[in-house]
Amino acid sequence: MTGTLVFLRVFLRRDRWMYVWWPLGIALLYVSQGWSVDGLYKTQAEFDQAAAGMEGNAALIAMAGPARALNTTGGQVTWQSAAFGAILVGLMSMFLIGRHTRAEEESGRDELLRAAPVGRYAPQTAAVLDAALANLVVGVVTAGGLAAYGLATADSIGLGLGVTFCGWFFTGVALVAAQLTTSTRAAYGLTGAVIGLAYALRAFGDVSLAALSWISPIGWYQAMHPFSGLRWWPALFLVAGSAAGITAAYAVFDRRDFGSGVLPARPGPARAARGLATGPGLAWRLQRATVVAWTVGLLLSGLAFGSMGDDVEDLVGDSQTSRDLVLQGGADIVGGFYAMLMLMLALLAGSFAVSSALRPRGEEDAGRVEGLLATRLARSTWLGGHVLVTGAGALVVLGSAGLGLGVSYALVTGDGGAVWRMTWQVLTFLPGVFVLSGLARLLHGVAPRAASLAWLSVLLAYLVLIFGELLKLPQWLQDLSPFEHLAMVPVEDFRWVPFLAVSAVAAALSVAGQIAFLRRDVH
Repeated sequence: MTGTLVFLRVFLRRDRWMYVWWPLGIALLYVSQGWSVDGLYKTQAEFDQAAAGMEGNAALIAMAGPARALNTTGGQVTWQSAAFGAILVGLMSMFLIGRHTRAEEESGRDELLRAAPVGRYAPQTAAVLDAALANLVVGVVTAGGLAAYGLATADSIGLGLGVTFCGWFFTGVALVAAQLTTSTRAAYGLTGAVIGLAYALRAFGDVSLAALSWISPIGWYQAMHPFSGLRWWPALFLVAGSAAGITAAYAVFDRRDFGSGVLPARPGPARAARGLATGPGLAWRLQRATVVAWTVGLLLSGLAFGSMGDDVEDLVGDSQTSRDLVLQGGADIVGGFYAMLMLMLALLAGSFAVSSALRPRGEEDAGRVEGLLATRLARSTWLGGHVLVTGAGALVVLGSAGLGLGVSYALVTGDGGAVWRMTWQVLTFLPGVFVLSGLARLLHGVAPRAASLAWLSVLLAYLVLIFGELLKLPQWLQDLSPFEHLAMVPVEDFRWVPFLAVSAVAAALSVAGQIAFLRRDVH
């Protein structure tokens, strides 16, 4: 273990901003649900009415979790946040472990550092401690935020520590994946598959076979019952699972060759496909798995949301605040409700667009771009391929969300015309998605080290959507969200002028970013 603390100090310094944004973002996910439901339901009667509608919706239960104490603020916070909080800490743990283990080994830096007098387990142990500490910070900030909001302290601590334990479990999963695979991307893919499987088992278990939920770490977390009869013993499964995963990872590490994984890398074809010789073909090959995953994810989200049909009055409530927040002050309850859902789906598609637009930066940081540009491949062609994949991918991802929404709504209500109608209505928010990706492209071109700040634009758009009217944010701040300038279809009539104007802004940002990239040094 010699050198473990030295490695840990270096890792903490490298991850210092992750220790800020991940805990704050995840805590905001939880606390914002409290703000939201308290703004929607002003009386206990409204709470009871909404809870009755939610408890009978199998699609919502599959998406969020078992319905417990939904007529209370704490119950709603747990129901709406726990599953997604577990996914987020799983992703955070995956990135931290992968960054400091498999990525370092793949790049050759780990082998160079091991030439110094350090213990065999020092880098790996430091990575585990780093991830464990990050998850603990997430839990403390989340619990503190909920308690400060006014929810019961004991249950707030239970909900916060539960998400910490989930993060520890997925830390073990990520560490095992790093031993099994030979590349960082494969390790991320394997860990992500386990996270997705945990969510799927929990979803199927909550609506059909309850036993399935008890083999999912997310199900164990929700079984702690925060704000509905808190119990701590399910957390033992999470702690034991994390210990088992970490122990197994160390055992596998002792038995594999350094620089390789237990699972052999699949050999590629003898000759590359013709499409890989082009910028778009190469970009598609690099991003196709991400595009497919986001497309399927938003399709399923749309199917879940559309299953509510026209029975949304109980979810909205009767207060004027809820109508201002959810229905944009209109009288069309169904139209306003689905306009809000469509905008939320557009924000999710915007997250895909930002991650896709930042993919060239990842290739640049990994040192793979210089070799490509040393061939006949031009800079503009290489970057243009990624721009094309981002634009087309955003269109497909957002369109799949609208398609799922329309199909599910049509099956519930019998309105066959809703399939096409809701699909194009969701696509009216596409210019806003393009603005988010264009901003990420501009930051990559002008200041690549600060390109990750593009995620703040997604956070701002989310804050404006949820809290713009509730907290009376200044209008100039709300106007920074590109979606603020687009018509809230279907509660408002579609307007071509803002649609084209926001599209022009998106195009200008993207072009400026591409020009900046062409004029600066690579890496």
